[in-house]
Amino acid sequence: MNKKWWHDKIAYQIYPKSFRDTNGDGIGDLNGITQKLDYLKDLGIDIIWLSPIYQSPFVDEGYDISDYYQIDKAFGTMEDFDILLAEAKKRDMHILMDLVINHCSDQHEWFQKALKDPEGEYGDYFYFRKGKDGNPPSNYRSYFGGSAWEKVEGCDYYYLHMFAKEQPDLNWNNPKMLKELYDMINWWLEKGVSGFRIDAIINIKKDPDFESFEPDGPDGLTWVWRMVEKVEGVGELLEDLKKNTFDRYEAFTVAEVFNMKENELDQFIGDNGHFSTMFDFCAHSVLASKKGPYGSTAEKLEKLKHVLFQSQLKCQDVGFMANVLENHDIPRCIDRYLPAYAQNASGAKMLGTISTLLRGIPFLYQGQEIGMRNCPMDSIDDYDDIGTRWEYQTAIESGLSQAQALNACYHTSRDNARTPMQWDSSLSAGFSTGKPWLKVNPNYTKVNVEAQLSDGDSILSYYKKLLALRKSSEYREVFTYGAFCPLLEDTENLLAYERKLDHKSAAVFANFGEKELTVKAEALSGATVLLSNQDNVLIKEGQITLAPCQVIVCGR
Repeated sequence: MNKKWWHDKIAYQIYPKSFRDTNGDGIGDLNGITQKLDYLKDLGIDIIWLSPIYQSPFVDEGYDISDYYQIDKAFGTMEDFDILLAEAKKRDMHILMDLVINHCSDQHEWFQKALKDPEGEYGDYFYFRKGKDGNPPSNYRSYFGGSAWEKVEGCDYYYLHMFAKEQPDLNWNNPKMLKELYDMINWWLEKGVSGFRIDAIINIKKDPDFESFEPDGPDGLTWVWRMVEKVEGVGELLEDLKKNTFDRYEAFTVAEVFNMKENELDQFIGDNGHFSTMFDFCAHSVLASKKGPYGSTAEKLEKLKHVLFQSQLKCQDVGFMANVLENHDIPRCIDRYLPAYAQNASGAKMLGTISTLLRGIPFLYQGQEIGMRNCPMDSIDDYDDIGTRWEYQTAIESGLSQAQALNACYHTSRDNARTPMQWDSSLSAGFSTGKPWLKVNPNYTKVNVEAQLSDGDSILSYYKKLLALRKSSEYREVFTYGAFCPLLEDTENLLAYERKLDHKSAAVFANFGEKELTVKAEALSGATVLLSNQDNVLIKEGQITLAPCQVIVCGR
């Protein structure tokens, strides 16, 4: 593997709207991020990924971009961004922009021109098709529900939107449109950003015939991803993108990739991959159980072990994956993965350790380092997310009561990760002096940065130690380039693995169970404890006893 500048870095995602508000309008801004750079540096962060800050109508929280060259006024100005970029560089930190290029906003100048003449120059920047027998061109269901085709008023044309109707898909078969995208990407790289997180990129390849599939629901529609899975040739588009943009600047790119075909991993990551890395969402498959979204604790643990180990072994001879527990689209990890008895500080530290020390690039999400939780809402009106509102309505129509539908949202809504960052115990959690755009989690008086900074046993203090261990001079190479080796896979309630490089190694042992667990392993022989989330750790004769929800890291 060719060594790259980003291999040993730790990344942190910021959802700007909810991070820190400095002007009292209830919306986080760029100046708020700049103010907290020292906090992030002290935590151990090297790379900051910003969710979209471009000009947008915010139908899908900024993932509907109306001008790729402008900062939305809700976040500040381009001057504010330049200051943030400069201050980050002073601290040897890198900024990643969120790159949303499968679609844009229906308010974008290109689409507004296209609506006036679907058969004209800008009409070909998008996918306009005539309907069939008074119906849409095909029976695709969008990712947010309902038809993926929206009729253009006053004519026979429909346009494709795989997400919301306000997010028309861009036509990647149009060379002129592509050049405009490439010029924009290079403009940001010239400005000094270090790379991009690339949104929903697998969707850019379409079957231009847009054939219908067998319906998979009572609405007569089928999920649009079925077309994505069937179509061939996305790699050619991705290589062209890479060659004309990222490769010119040694940019770090992390892709959001779903529906990748079997045996394509080496085409997406590694020395010759389309991207530097891509998010590993394998852990989230533990919720996709035929017995329900959560299954039993034992089932969930065993599946979590299986998918994590399988993914690590699959990628370690290919390249680095980006390891993630939370992001702006995923509910909080404590509520998502841990059984009730483990939904505490020890459980949060245990999850963080397992994920952070895997082979790959660790990505933390804002608030993860203090153990932020899902937020209970009193009404569907408290939710902002377009997807949550559709899911709530679908639940009601399926026969659930309002209370049941609201409880489902509490477990699954994307807004769980978007509530304001909890900085202190003052009004609005120190996020804003005004009314926050989204409800603050009521637990902020106990769960906040200020309280945890002064508590040496807090989740935040533990994360600092954890990231410092990963970056320590003694173990940095082991945790960066060391091989991943599963340990004691058949031991119930235990998740354990070792990282090995040359004659040095470090091992992680985590007890997910409710009872004390004693384990014996070669990796413990002659090892010393490097980190633990609980006290009273003793390794004796290659054996150790773990308390419930205890994780230890040992090295030799």
